[in-house]
Amino acid sequence: FSGFSFEKYSAKPERLLGDGSEKRLRTNQNVQSLKPTIMNIIGRLTRDAEVRNLPNEKQVVNFSIATNDNYRNKQGERIEQTTYFDCAYWISPKVADFLTKGTLVELSGRIYSSAWMGKDGEPRAGLNFQTSQIKIHSNNKRTENKVAESNKKNKKEIFNSKSDDTDKDDDLPF
Repeated sequence: FSGFSFEKYSAKPERLLGDGSEKRLRTNQNVQSLKPTIMNIIGRLTRDAEVRNLPNEKQVVNFSIATNDNYRNKQGERIEQTTYFDCAYWISPKVADFLTKGTLVELSGRIYSSAWMGKDGEPRAGLNFQTSQIKIHSNNKRTENKVAESNKKNKKEIFNSKSDDTDKDDDLPF
């Protein structure tokens, strides 16, 4: 970047106030506070979500989504553009059961880019999304089947635990 200087944007430890007096400020007070921008994106999962176990006993759900955008160029032709995001969700690994290929989701979180050198030696770049909130807008048939199986399993467990309780009551002498 020619003509760009970080010096212009760096924090100065001292600052002159309008009345001519000098006041010392901490560096973080002098620089304008930047809060992370929360974005919402809507797209379809391109693959089933997978849970990764990290060495520090944390779990992360990784998945990717594709978003579509279209517009007309100067010639009036319709141009369709697809953007892919690699997403990470750190809050609960249970959500992975509902995130299957083709599911339409709305994500809230922060976006950042990454660059790397591919195996072929070519530079690559991608968009990553740190997801803080997930809303499922539509499920595909596989997700609905998983949810139904999960509900049946939970009902069986509840029924079995209740039947065990009634068996214990039968053993009581009164």
